[in-house]
Amino acid sequence: GQILYGGGDLQTRTRIRCRVKSTFSETRMVPALNDILLANPSPAAVSRFRMGWLQLVDQQQKDAIYGTVTRFGRKAFSISNSINVWSSGMWVCTATGSTAAMAAGGGKPMPDLASRELQYLIREHMIEGKSSSSFQEANYTDEEDINNRIIHEDEKLHVRWNSQRGRIFIDGSHLTHNLELGDEILIDNEAPPLQV
Repeated sequence: GQILYGGGDLQTRTRIRCRVKSTFSETRMVPALNDILLANPSPAAVSRFRMGWLQLVDQQQKDAIYGTVTRFGRKAFSISNSINVWSSGMWVCTATGSTAAMAAGGGKPMPDLASRELQYLIREHMIEGKSSSSFQEANYTDEEDINNRIIHEDEKLHVRWNSQRGRIFIDGSHLTHNLELGDEILIDNEAPPLQV
């Protein structure tokens, strides 16, 4: 009752910002308080995607950058440490959502509910051989690093969807967005936080 009348202590909870860039449009998803799931609409199908990390490109150095560059919201980003993934999908959660589907799927509960960090978990990942070049290029040391990792405050996860169809589920099964081959997804913690 105190909060309704201007008293009490409000706490902030991090939410997930997710943007999807298709051929002719860029869509901002509703911020997720708990988690998002990227998966094929059919539970029996494999989800194929390329996952990496985005770094903002300095405009003065943009001509000197080689490799993959993409744009979100008119800003240029380089993509680094990317790997090909074949799995049944990927969860991304906040600390608030880390004790639900993430924990049930093998992720780690995050005890600090006010944390600005996110966590991802690749479900049932069919990993390339550890001696493969993409595994070593991405600087992952073992399966746990590649399948389940904390996304720190300043990191931006990038996903390029490589299956014909896909879907993003936001905080459950009621709010969804369809994905098509070639769609690019930016995931980070920069959605406006929720005051509770």
